[in-house]
Amino acid sequence: MPATLHYYYDPLCGWCYGAAPLLAAAANVAGLAIALHAGAMMSGPNRQPVTPQLRQYVMGHDARIQQLTGQPFGDAYFNGLLLDSGAVFDSTPPTLAILVAQALGVDGLAMLHRLQQAHYVDGRRIADLPVLQQLASELGLDGAAFTAEYQRQQGEFAAHVGRSQRDMAMHGLRGFPSLLLELNGQLQRLELSPYLGKPQAFAAYLQGLLAGAASHGATDSAFCTPDGCQ
Repeated sequence: MPATLHYYYDPLCGWCYGAAPLLAAAANVAGLAIALHAGAMMSGPNRQPVTPQLRQYVMGHDARIQQLTGQPFGDAYFNGLLLDSGAVFDSTPPTLAILVAQALGVDGLAMLHRLQQAHYVDGRRIADLPVLQQLASELGLDGAAFTAEYQRQQGEFAAHVGRSQRDMAMHGLRGFPSLLLELNGQLQRLELSPYLGKPQAFAAYLQGLLAGAASHGATDSAFCTPDGCQ
């Protein structure tokens, strides 16, 4: 049975951006699939217009993220988007873009990473449909197909988020980013924090977990922690 890394994320989560190199490294681990589960952190009543208060709040976290992970934050973000009083931080549209990409055969993780770059580096409004259409085009998606599927996915959004939030509650996942590794029919919670800024170490960690599970046999159960498999 193939192993699956279940990734609980939000496109407007700064720590998810900080963890992006780790997910990119995980995507290159042989025998490991990645399943994306959006949590709608800033959707509906939690969407927020850009205000001086929001700018001050997120910049403190962003400085910490940059220090720990080395992920770049652009001037167009700090002194452009975060000063744009007409912008709104809304998780729903970029999440829909990821669901659309997956439905149309494009890697959802690639769309997530492009959205994160557009937001945190380029300072673009990723809650605006024209921006999403442009990013989708950059990834090779047909404009008309993207728009049609975007409208269809609006009807699926609540169910997707509901599943994500139920899973998180069931497994004690309290925020974003969160990971569950599915191996041999078991789900194990993995910690990202020790590997922030260390994508190669994270990939090696995952490879070790998969190798440990394989050594137990396909029908044997394995329980893994950051220290190894039992």
